[in-house]
Amino acid sequence: MSSISVDPRPTAAPGVRRITQADINWALSEGWKDFSAKRGDVLVLAVLYPVLGLLAAAIALNDRLLPVFFPLVAGLSVMGPAAAAGFYEIARRREAGISSSWIHFFDPLNGRSRTPLLMLTLMSLVFFATWIAAAWVIYQATLAQVGPMTIVGGFEQLFSTPEGWAMVVVGNLVGAVFAVLTVLLTLVSFPMVVDRPVDAGTAVATSIRAVGRNPGAVASWGLRVAALLLLGCLPLFMGLAVVLPVLGYATWHLYTRMVER
Repeated sequence: MSSISVDPRPTAAPGVRRITQADINWALSEGWKDFSAKRGDVLVLAVLYPVLGLLAAAIALNDRLLPVFFPLVAGLSVMGPAAAAGFYEIARRREAGISSSWIHFFDPLNGRSRTPLLMLTLMSLVFFATWIAAAWVIYQATLAQVGPMTIVGGFEQLFSTPEGWAMVVVGNLVGAVFAVLTVLLTLVSFPMVVDRPVDAGTAVATSIRAVGRNPGAVASWGLRVAALLLLGCLPLFMGLAVVLPVLGYATWHLYTRMVER
């Protein structure tokens, strides 16, 4: 006799709450506590530095990639929520008082979270690729009209010509749009699929509602994240070994304040 498989994932989206600056401060504080207990800096460095090294080598060997260097680096933040899934799992386990050893870091890829997590990651990859494509189009319409961008004269080309300034201004505006959309769609959705049996569509819809109910607080969160990432890039991106795990943990705790469980 054949059996019918029923997907246990609920279709009804959970309620969302209003949060305040105090909730953001609390989430960051809890993120630091989690980092102090489960640092993860070596793990981040083991992944981050090879990626940055390959990127730097590619640009050194091919000047054509130089115009999209900043979008490539900044756009990696689009993939941040996907990369942080393991930190969400560790934070969830610490909160529940169960084993939170590093052996559980990849649990989201092996259990019920795998399919929605992969769907959300694919969505993020599409966003990332679209951002890079948009950056290339902007370059072709602005600075490329002056001449090819080079490693030696790149900064002078950017800041001493009208075309360069047009590329900077338009590029940053477009990047800001992608950043806002990323927060809107992923702030809650990634930790949510790690936390409970829910499909990717419901998680994204919940993220949109949660952000829509807290535009001011989420804007404040975004500014803090941007500032911390900027600080983390100094010196030589080494600070990201601390900033990225802390933000991963903190995002989990912010999710627990924004979404009813």
